[in-house]
Amino acid sequence: MARVGFIGTGEIASAMVHGIAVHGLAEQGYQIFVSERNAERAAQLAERYPEVSVLRNQAVLDHSDVVCLCLLKDVAEAVLPSLQFRAEQQIISAMVDVDLPTLKHLCAPASDISITIPLPFIANGGCPLPVFPDTGSVAALFGERNLILPMTSQRALNAHFAATAMASGMFAQMQTVSEWLGGITDDPAAAEAYVVAMLGGYVSSLPTDGQARLLEALQSLNTEGGLNATLRQHLQDAGVLESLSKGLDNFKPRLGLS
Repeated sequence: MARVGFIGTGEIASAMVHGIAVHGLAEQGYQIFVSERNAERAAQLAERYPEVSVLRNQAVLDHSDVVCLCLLKDVAEAVLPSLQFRAEQQIISAMVDVDLPTLKHLCAPASDISITIPLPFIANGGCPLPVFPDTGSVAALFGERNLILPMTSQRALNAHFAATAMASGMFAQMQTVSEWLGGITDDPAAAEAYVVAMLGGYVSSLPTDGQARLLEALQSLNTEGGLNATLRQHLQDAGVLESLSKGLDNFKPRLGLS
């Protein structure tokens, strides 16, 4: 019987719990323990899933073989030093700005430590999970329904943290198109549904084998004089794509990528 604990019960932790509880791992004898830090969210998880129990932070550690850390950096630095970890525990960190040496110090004597980047849709599967170092713990919990991407360095992992920041900009562009379309059709609900389904269809059709599929998709939409090619050229001429690259570069000092 595997026992999995969560320190921190925010959006990401809740999504990870859903991903474990909904998709069959509970049927394999998993028990899940969540901290009471976000009491309302923790209570909702316990009410929904009988295998979930709400405990104080130290009790979560005492009952868990695998511990998932889902805290903000400043909270982690304030909370974790007072907790007692065990040497045999596996630690999975989902925390940005907390590197491996810091985790080894905060979680000692535990030494089986991995850092990964779960996103909210891990609840439903299909979430890419860069992992450093890849000790096997992330794959054991989430590998059946999610794409595990072992990283060779902390720097490589941190670059993926930066890449996740594109989501907000992507949604902002989708919102702009949805509002434009709804303004013409006088049907904002249908406009939003169309934009979400259209982009979702394009993205879901791309294989995740890393074989230049994005370039293939761009080339397939690059008919000279076509609507797609015309709008993309407009965005490029307006500096939108260059600005995106510069925005990512701005994360380099914070994430140790300089």
